[in-house]
Amino acid sequence: MRVNELLAEGYGRLPDLVRGAVEGLSADQLHWAPGPGANSIGWLVWHLTRVQDDHITDLVDGAEQLWVTGGYAARFGLKPQAHDTGYGHTPDQVEGVRPESTEALLEYFDAVYARTRAFIGRLTEDELDKIVDERWDPPVSLAVRLVSILDDDVQHAGQAAYVRGLLPQ
Repeated sequence: MRVNELLAEGYGRLPDLVRGAVEGLSADQLHWAPGPGANSIGWLVWHLTRVQDDHITDLVDGAEQLWVTGGYAARFGLKPQAHDTGYGHTPDQVEGVRPESTEALLEYFDAVYARTRAFIGRLTEDELDKIVDERWDPPVSLAVRLVSILDDDVQHAGQAAYVRGLLPQ
């Protein structure tokens, strides 16, 4: 198995995880949180998608974030700000992420996931050692960044599924 096939396998699990967390939910259910200051299902899926969009876009030469160019922000009650991925959000900012529907979440996720799959499909093993972020010690390689994105996304998809299980009946 080639490395891009392995990465495709890992990332390829995300669509089912995301869909399992959100399909069939109303906008109110997407916005429901289990307690004050807690993350909603909508915020968790928005955030995992924003992180993937932001980080993969940084790796694709000449690309712009789909959040900024794709018209998705308005469907979440937000502005298309490239720097806003949800990282460090206050409870008020979490509260402000309001996807209008499951479809809004899935359309944005699907577009980002398609870009990610295309990027991974072109990778070669020789590219994995390339340093993509020198702000860290040690500097971050492409391989480490891709695993980091996947790890973050899987955790947030699992959190969204957990919150779904807490929804009032």
